Amino acid sequence: MKDYYHVLGVSRDASPEDIKKTFRRLALCYHPGRNSGNIKEAEDRFKGINEAYEVIGNEKRRRQYDYLTSYRRGQTEGGGCEYGFHR
Repeated sequence: MKDYYHVLGVSRDASPEDIKKTFRRLALCYHPGRNSGNIKEAEDRFKGINEAYEVIGNEKRRRQYDYLTSYRRGQTEGGGCEYGFHR
């Protein structure tokens, strides 16, 4: 799963206003119409920025994403289900 906070370059506790401000700045910077040099790279980055903002820019989707990513981090750090399935 992508780390959308990393894609936008904001912290997990960033305010909605900070997320929106950062998104707008990055969208302008990487918009394919404004990048005549490497259009393919700009398009890919622009799509990633939009995808990240669609998730963490929406309060409900952000809560779901945070829940899923915290659950997955817990699994990789040795957390998760430690009961049942004993032999």
